Amino acid sequence: MRESIHPAYGPVVFRDRAADYTFLTRSTLSATAGGRTIAWEDGRTYPVVDVEISNVSHPFYTGTARVLDTAGRVERFERRYGKRGGS
Repeated sequence: MRESIHPAYGPVVFRDRAADYTFLTRSTLSATAGGRTIAWEDGRTYPVVDVEISNVSHPFYTGTARVLDTAGRVERFERRYGKRGGS
């Protein structure tokens, strides 16, 4: 790899404020943390990036997602506006 063309890749803590959940991983976002750091469980200090949603707070993963009744919507549309077609 060529030097100085790739972003810095290192450990970063992502913090989901909505669910009060943090996890440590590696990312290129360490430079965009804006100087904010957090002390991790291992005693080291890492840059922290706040995220709005993660797998802990996303409705799809938590099972609180609403299932839409698409068949009912189609039938209601056909009742309201009538079936149109070549038949």
